Amino acid sequence: MSEQRPIIERLNSWRESHVSTRQFMLVLSFVVGFFASVAAFVLHWIIKQIQLLLTAGFHINSYNWLYFVFPVIGIYLTSLFVRYIVKDNISHGITRVLYAISTKRSRLKAHNCWSSVIASAITIGFGGSVGAEAPIVLTGAAIGSNLGQLFKLNNKTLMLLVGCGASAAIAGIFNAPIAGLVFTLEILMVDLSMASLLPILISCVTATVFSNIFIGGGSIFSFHLDDAWKLERVPTYILLGLFCGLVSLYFIRTMTACEEVYAKLKRHPYAKLALGGLSLSTLIFFFPALYGEGTNAMDILLSGQTEADWETLLNNSLFYGHGNLLILYVLLVLLLKTFATAATNGGGGCGGTFMPSLFVGGFGGFLFARLWNTEQVGIYTPETNFTLLGMAGVIAGVMHAPLTGIFLIAEITGGYQLFMPLMIVCICSYLVMNIFEPHSIYGMRLARQGKLITHHTDKSVLTLMNLESMIDKEFIPVDPDMELGKLVHVISQSHSTFIPVLDHAGTLLGEIDITKIRHIMFRTELYHRFTVKQLMVPNKAILGVNDPMEEVMQKFDRTNAVDLPVIDVNNHLIGFINRTRMYTVYRKMVADYSAE
Repeated sequence: MSEQRPIIERLNSWRESHVSTRQFMLVLSFVVGFFASVAAFVLHWIIKQIQLLLTAGFHINSYNWLYFVFPVIGIYLTSLFVRYIVKDNISHGITRVLYAISTKRSRLKAHNCWSSVIASAITIGFGGSVGAEAPIVLTGAAIGSNLGQLFKLNNKTLMLLVGCGASAAIAGIFNAPIAGLVFTLEILMVDLSMASLLPILISCVTATVFSNIFIGGGSIFSFHLDDAWKLERVPTYILLGLFCGLVSLYFIRTMTACEEVYAKLKRHPYAKLALGGLSLSTLIFFFPALYGEGTNAMDILLSGQTEADWETLLNNSLFYGHGNLLILYVLLVLLLKTFATAATNGGGGCGGTFMPSLFVGGFGGFLFARLWNTEQVGIYTPETNFTLLGMAGVIAGVMHAPLTGIFLIAEITGGYQLFMPLMIVCICSYLVMNIFEPHSIYGMRLARQGKLITHHTDKSVLTLMNLESMIDKEFIPVDPDMELGKLVHVISQSHSTFIPVLDHAGTLLGEIDITKIRHIMFRTELYHRFTVKQLMVPNKAILGVNDPMEEVMQKFDRTNAVDLPVIDVNNHLIGFINRTRMYTVYRKMVADYSAE
């Protein structure tokens, strides 16, 4: 390490002298795109090898008892890996990227470049019902972040590199460069200029090209366009969009409720393993379509043309040979996928909700079309097309990202002829979902803590501002029994207008407003007549050390105070915030944030 550091420093010094930051960013965006595609290839290769090893001997015409065993083993191995090797929380990959952008100035730990790949490969390979996309997004973002930190780039450039890594991950996994670009702009990034789009686009194209080199071309799913879209189907598309919005709401609300259940067992890892592992194993035993990411099941719905094709979905299960129960099977899988995903992560596994959203959407779209055609309530709706549209609709609703849903599904399936239906379904789903949930599944956890970056510059800057860094801890407290004479002496030594009154335990009782005692503070004959207790006034407002900056700003505006005290959870005074200093920092950050 001691030999490497001078090399990096010399390289950085040469770069600063000969290469502009903008040019260097283009080079780094290419590097990030390459490594993100490598990570995506490695992860999916490991998953495929594990699944082939474990399920190669399974019979398609009967149930398989090993479905009870494999998922529990996978979750247990993952939890051991995370607890004893990684020793850090790596779940909710995309949420962690948002958290890094919002609170840590886009700084992700070095182990995030590899830990999520190994953990999610074990989880999914053994049957965990989660997606590999979020772990790869975290991996790609971490690669960009750590490269930026290595070359000591500023926070704004780090944020852009994180975006490059995340977009490259999506582009590389799905062979969808436009979707990767849109994903970053719509979900992760804020107020990017046109100049910032070029590095992200380079990362997306690079990841897509190398993914094609590693695994060959073609889309991730096989899709057969049954029938081009017709104007007569527009009402059906609208209804499907509304249905997808409700499915998205079910997905998010159920996922949140399940996560709260597992969160209560945080200090009992074996209880979490038992609940999550047994729940997942039971669900997979009865519904093998829930095993792993579920891409095979989705491929059946997208590429099937006859009843016999779609009934292969019932293979390996107790439903085998009962084609008349296909609709019931699809409905149950749709409803239970959320529980399986929550059980996987809640039990100690590692994976994302990106692919589960696609899975639920695909099954929802197929179910909608099949019921529509069964009841013969209108013009015929092709099941394969509506499976595709359902995938887009639920992605748009769950992620609050209609453009991502449109371009992702169009690219991964080659279904560009359904662009108009994709737009109708995604917009309707997003509008329905937005009524009930103002944030995506990734952002809602941070939004509740006031730590979510938004697409509004002022709110984003407030989120990035650090309250603790602006606290002035140099103050002279006074006792409520102190006489006026001694108080005047304290005032003469204080550098601020804020004179806090504390009891012996350090609890804030009030403050001395110098402007209100000016008429008596120089009258020496009153120095022994008045005490602090008689002269102090209540604080105009009190700030908590964990208060979001937006709330801090509102308290200053509401009270028009010059200084406000900051207390900890025990009501002990930590220091105070000066209004002028805070607004100076705010204006500077707005200028830096908006600068090119």
